[in-house]
Amino acid sequence: MTSKDIEKKVAAFQADVTKVRETVGKRIVGQRTILDGVITCLVAGGNALLEGVPGLGKTMLVRSLAEALHLRFSRIQFTPDLMPADLLGTTVIAESGSGAKSFEFRPGPVFANIVLADEVNRATPKTQSALLEVMQEHRVTIGNQTHRLEEPYFVLATQNPLEMEGTYPLPEAQLDRFFFKLHVGFPSRSELHDILDRTTGEHEPSVEPVLDGERILQMRALAREVPVPRHVQDYAIRVLEATHPDRPSAPEKVKRFVRFGASPRGAQACLLAAKIHALVEGRYAATIEDVRAVAIPALRHRVILGFEGEAEGVRSDVLLEDVLASVPETVKS
Repeated sequence: MTSKDIEKKVAAFQADVTKVRETVGKRIVGQRTILDGVITCLVAGGNALLEGVPGLGKTMLVRSLAEALHLRFSRIQFTPDLMPADLLGTTVIAESGSGAKSFEFRPGPVFANIVLADEVNRATPKTQSALLEVMQEHRVTIGNQTHRLEEPYFVLATQNPLEMEGTYPLPEAQLDRFFFKLHVGFPSRSELHDILDRTTGEHEPSVEPVLDGERILQMRALAREVPVPRHVQDYAIRVLEATHPDRPSAPEKVKRFVRFGASPRGAQACLLAAKIHALVEGRYAATIEDVRAVAIPALRHRVILGFEGEAEGVRSDVLLEDVLASVPETVKS
């Protein structure tokens, strides 16, 4: 590609992201950081975990995004009695008009492009693992048949931090499957005014499709082509190493409060998200600032606190801020 071709592709990427933001913004007030994080996960081919109290518009955001992207949307309400077959589908005996019987697969709600797994921590570990396998493999195996899911495929799971009774927290190894973990905050007073104006008035804002699945896949391919200088990749690795308490580069708080640091998947998420962040900013090369911008949502759920950290209520975000503040941008070779 020539430099002009690259500029055109980057400009088109920027324009498409802006169109999605503006379209979803007709219905969703604020939450720009959350929307950008969800779009990053979608373009990267990863999955997102949203954490926030009920009523903050998590479900509406995902539904609006699916409408803006002209993709099939499916919502699954997780409950303790939900079984894997309720997600994946099942094989039933079908009878033809002539009376002949045969086995027929009836697909479950995971067969969509965007799947919202509402309150995923309310389901049993068996059901959670069935969903996480689909997230990782993008396919479903029932009996001797394997059914591939249509691309792009994206799972957005939500969990409520307040409701602990009757829940099954996701194990750390399964949390690692999520590309980003995003915290949905409470809106400001001015944002609450806008929310009430839009939701209690005579007309509800509509969302029209602006992109399709094919364009998302093209954007995904472009993101993976973005070059990452060696020193930027080295910085991402050093940030990852600094989350491990047994490494000399780890800050004192990490050594005191962390039991296990982030996995290599964390570095993969940081670099891929940094590439997408660079494109959104209009650049065709990832920088250290891009890595810093995406490090916390990519790593916050991959840092496992020790007993003292849990007892004192230490937040992983605070520890990661210490890591980013302590890791130098460059090191002497």
